[in-house]
Amino acid sequence: MDWLTEFWASLSWNQILLGAGLFVGSLVLSFLSIGIVMVKIPENYFSSHYQQDFMPGSSWYVRWGAVILKNVFGFLLVLLGIVLSLPGIPGQGILTILLGLIMLDIPGKRPLEARIIKRPAILSAINDLRARYNKPPLEMD
Repeated sequence: MDWLTEFWASLSWNQILLGAGLFVGSLVLSFLSIGIVMVKIPENYFSSHYQQDFMPGSSWYVRWGAVILKNVFGFLLVLLGIVLSLPGIPGQGILTILLGLIMLDIPGKRPLEARIIKRPAILSAINDLRARYNKPPLEMD
């Protein structure tokens, strides 16, 4: 308990404001990236009939470099979503995990994505966002 009282005593207003600013900035960045991806994905992305061709027409080294970067970024988003899902930490944890899963190229991810996206509150929120930008609602199998 002594370390906690020492920690609170050592905090300054600048440190508190910096922490609050970083929190708000990361929250806004998370919401923006989730919103952009959910609006930009094709309406049949979660359908079993969807066929993906990532960066068609690019050379193989550009395509593989982009795939590696996309997977690293997806993994980091899944980790961030797990942290945001913990009690006491505000944020859109489930949607951040979904965004990270969309970016990852791992076998068996479609059923997990579909289980997350089929939640009525999540599906209606995403479809409302897509409707606001004149995009059709997501098709689910």
